[in-house]
Amino acid sequence: MAAILIIDDEPGIRLTLASILEDEKYTVFTAEDAVAGLDVLSQETIDLIFLDVLLPRLGGMEALERIRRDWPSAEIVMISGHANVDMAVRAIKNGAFDFLEKPLSLDKVLTMCRNALALKKLREENRNLKRSNYLVREEIIGESAAISNIRGLVKQAANSDARILITGENGAGKEVIAKAIHLGSSRAEGPFVEVNCAAIPENLIESELFGHEKGAFTDAVSSRRGRFEIAHGGTLFLDEIGDMSLSAQAKVLRVIQEQKIERIGGEKTIETDVRIVAATNQNLEKACAESRFRRDLFFRLNVIPIHVPPLRERPEDIPLLLFHFLKMQGIEPEPEPGAMEFLTAYGWPGNVRELKNLAERIAVMHTGNSLSSDALKGLLDKKNEKPQWGGTKTLPERILDKGYNEARDGFEKYYLEFHLSKNNGIISRTAEAIGIYPSNLHGKLRKHNITAANVKEER
Repeated sequence: MAAILIIDDEPGIRLTLASILEDEKYTVFTAEDAVAGLDVLSQETIDLIFLDVLLPRLGGMEALERIRRDWPSAEIVMISGHANVDMAVRAIKNGAFDFLEKPLSLDKVLTMCRNALALKKLREENRNLKRSNYLVREEIIGESAAISNIRGLVKQAANSDARILITGENGAGKEVIAKAIHLGSSRAEGPFVEVNCAAIPENLIESELFGHEKGAFTDAVSSRRGRFEIAHGGTLFLDEIGDMSLSAQAKVLRVIQEQKIERIGGEKTIETDVRIVAATNQNLEKACAESRFRRDLFFRLNVIPIHVPPLRERPEDIPLLLFHFLKMQGIEPEPEPGAMEFLTAYGWPGNVRELKNLAERIAVMHTGNSLSSDALKGLLDKKNEKPQWGGTKTLPERILDKGYNEARDGFEKYYLEFHLSKNNGIISRTAEAIGIYPSNLHGKLRKHNITAANVKEER
């Protein structure tokens, strides 16, 4: 049954409304002002709010704006004994479902309640339909043995709550696999919440995951739910988890063990029901051996491992993927002789993401009803055909002669040293140039033993 929050400074109004709604089997919470109401919202999942306009400490109209921002899925009915047309119009423009005048009518309250909850349900169904359509559009495409095996693993694992670790290079399709797992599970109607651990600064990752209370740190001007709370009843996708800080790893491990979280600066324990799917382009076993990743967390996440091979290792999937992406763009050109051979021989350093970008480029820039190998060569980013540095230096042979994992690490170290040198060893400039946060760059420098003597902060 739906949960309803009544925010009113008059005890009689709170008691009367609560009695009426509890008789209808709704779960009812009450608050004497908007500040207390926001505290309830931070702890409970509320479907509908009756919100008085004139309140001490924080006015109802100001509270309406804050609730719409932080809890957009809740419907809000404004109530007032001093209502006028302008106030009602303003409230509805700011996101209220409707406006009720005091004294409250029993029939109007119940009718308003049913209508607001019906609209909320309709909106949720529409969101779920859009999400399902998106996920179907991003289905797992391919006929290679590797992709067929992945489809089988996804089908077997989806309906369980077992944690899954997806590994593979950047752009190989790890997110698509994660979404397919969610769609095929009993949680498909719940939220699919993605966290890119590499894109969030180290000092903010814990707030992003677990939320925070007002005043927990300098910029915490209001309470905020974390991704674990938002993903309640659904799936939390921790992408690039290898870049997560050790302190955040310890907290994630605790959540997995206890199914409970605490916001930063908070004292209350919040239960959470979340299925975790993680992904990384790193060798986490090596990271564990180097004390960059918690071994106990690795074993907790790696219940069902799924490895997504790079596109160059499954060339038979390239034509299927290309025409799938082209169809999504609304075009279906005919390939000329040699076109598909060219595509399957290409190295695809950007993997499926690069192929999808090519399809979008074809849709925008290519004319005619056919695709030739010459046209494809012109549309592909030629600098990716061979690994190069600065347009002249080729990647050192000593790196190319290594095994895959060693070569990848050597490539990354050489890449970082090259850009550090190019930017005079200044961390902030280098991070901006290569498109990552300075905190993540620091982590990569530690990983490759590029010491502080080689780099410096900008003064």
